[in-house]
Amino acid sequence: MAVGGSELGLAFIIIGIIMILAELSSPGAFILVPATVLLVLGFVGMVAPDVLISWWSPVIVTVVVIPVTYVTMRMYQKLAPPAPPETTVATSLVGMTGVVVTDVTPNSLKGKVRIDHDTWSATSGKAIPAGRKVVVKTSEGVHVTVEEIE
Repeated sequence: MAVGGSELGLAFIIIGIIMILAELSSPGAFILVPATVLLVLGFVGMVAPDVLISWWSPVIVTVVVIPVTYVTMRMYQKLAPPAPPETTVATSLVGMTGVVVTDVTPNSLKGKVRIDHDTWSATSGKAIPAGRKVVVKTSEGVHVTVEEIE
């Protein structure tokens, strides 16, 4: 039994819809791009079934795939712009202010400082009691060197 262009087009549409549903259940998997391409090819197969199974099919696929992929990716970028990194690196802490939650003592990393929503091990050139505001002067790994804000 030979498969016609309309059956192939319908299969593309069904697969495209399944892929869109998969994207909705797991956003960010980039399934939307091939799903959109399959939907467009499926509609081409439904409208002009003979074209999809002729020697023109590679040309049609190329003419459809490249622009649809480009447009879908641009739309995807507009819908979900890149987010800033969710982790804090040590160098990004320099200059930030925080509050001492555990007394900071010189030459010891037993002190703790809360900066934004994270707690960091801290040291200082002089003792700083809990509750005082501090500014980060240097940072290395998971500990910071702070100075009290007068």
